[in-house]
Amino acid sequence: MITSSGNPKVKHMIQLGKKARERKKEGVFLVEGVKMFREAPRDRLVQTFVSESFLKDPEHGPLLEGIRWEAVKDSVFAQMSDTLTPQGILSVVRQQEQEPRQLFAREKPLLLVLEDLQDPGNVGTIFRTAEGAGVSGIIMTRNCVDIYHPKTVRATMGSIYRVPFLCAEDLDSVLRMLKENGIVTYAAHLKGQETYDREDYCRGTAFFIGNEGNGLSDWLAGRADRLIRIPMEGQLESLNASVAAAILMYEAARQRRNSL
Repeated sequence: MITSSGNPKVKHMIQLGKKARERKKEGVFLVEGVKMFREAPRDRLVQTFVSESFLKDPEHGPLLEGIRWEAVKDSVFAQMSDTLTPQGILSVVRQQEQEPRQLFAREKPLLLVLEDLQDPGNVGTIFRTAEGAGVSGIIMTRNCVDIYHPKTVRATMGSIYRVPFLCAEDLDSVLRMLKENGIVTYAAHLKGQETYDREDYCRGTAFFIGNEGNGLSDWLAGRADRLIRIPMEGQLESLNASVAAAILMYEAARQRRNSL
């Protein structure tokens, strides 16, 4: 059992939790809690740490069968954890981003392009909603919040394992790929020519979703095939990014169900 916070393994886990550079260098990220551990693909689990209290629960024993794990003193585990109330299990998981071509593997794909989103909760919620709506994949700009940050990972509630995604260094190449694959692009924008529910999303479709504070850049909005708007009552100017994305994704899902 690891009993000291000076243990190199403990220091390593703390660095992986805090530093995106370390996660990227090793090609891994951290997941915490029973749900995230249960849903992690076993072939991507690198190492698991459990607290001494976690081991005392007889129901937890079967969870650890067939994997590499190491026990940690409760007080030390609390230092490794990124949460206020640790559940007692923390794993290192291999990263697995998709190749661009994999996002277009499905016929008539439904995609999201997230531009510079900064809130881990928003990005995590978008991933969860995307899984529920049957989205084919998510493309994120390099200035988006780190998808592998512990807060973002938790917010996905496991969807990070199942929703294909790509962190794009160059949006120009992404836009070329979309065009080459016959994807019609829609920008959620206050100046939209048409309301979102009057378009046809049964063909290959990509929605552009902008930054929480500034919305879409003029550059990206100007490269969309269509500007669409979500009508709003009252004095609102915009919706939360994850809410807007959810409305668009589920409208596309509804249309696709009805077209079968």
